[in-house]
Amino acid sequence: MKSLTFIFISLLSGIIAGVILAGVNYFVAEPFIDQAIGIEVDNSIASGEVVDFDELSSYRVWQKEGTFAAGAFLGLTYGAILGIVYVISRKYLPSSDDRKKALILAAIMCLSLYVVPFIKYPANPPAVGDPETIGLRDSLYTNYQLASGLIALGVSILMYKLRRIGYSKYVIIVIYLGLVASIYAIFPANPDEITAPMELVNAFRAVTFGTMVMFYLVLGTIFGIMWNKFKPHETARITA
Repeated sequence: MKSLTFIFISLLSGIIAGVILAGVNYFVAEPFIDQAIGIEVDNSIASGEVVDFDELSSYRVWQKEGTFAAGAFLGLTYGAILGIVYVISRKYLPSSDDRKKALILAAIMCLSLYVVPFIKYPANPPAVGDPETIGLRDSLYTNYQLASGLIALGVSILMYKLRRIGYSKYVIIVIYLGLVASIYAIFPANPDEITAPMELVNAFRAVTFGTMVMFYLVLGTIFGIMWNKFKPHETARITA
């Protein structure tokens, strides 16, 4: 394994995918955030609160400018995760083509780390919700994401073990769905009541769902193409 090449592929593919995600979100998701903030401002004014529009405007400019840095950091994180898991699971993934293997793994990550948590805790515009519960909501989502990822990992290991003795694939599907249903029932609901118009919230959710699925597909595609080109697995020598 050429370790430096492996690190380069993992991190660069993640950064590229993250920046693409940020660019798409800048045009398709930010307008919904602006609408949600506008509703919150109107509600604050109606309740007699004083709103500093200059401060709010400066904050939104800073927030939008930081979108690409945040996207790059997100991509860096998930690129590293994809790379580590790919090295461990590469020989067990179906197909002999690394490009297809990477896409399959990215799809599994998308399902376990995004789609399953999204079903329990769908995304809301940042302005929706009580600011005092942000820590709790982040903790719930992160722990749910971790639980879902561990379930996917455990079921994958079980599937490999059972493959030696022969088994019905439906058994694995039932086990996976049962475990996912269990954590869905165990974890508490979102603590915040949604006061924004559901039309706006649902539109934001649909857009962010689409862009995140795109992110994982782009990540898997770029990672697979780069792995197939540079082939870091073809030598046993570790480059320091």
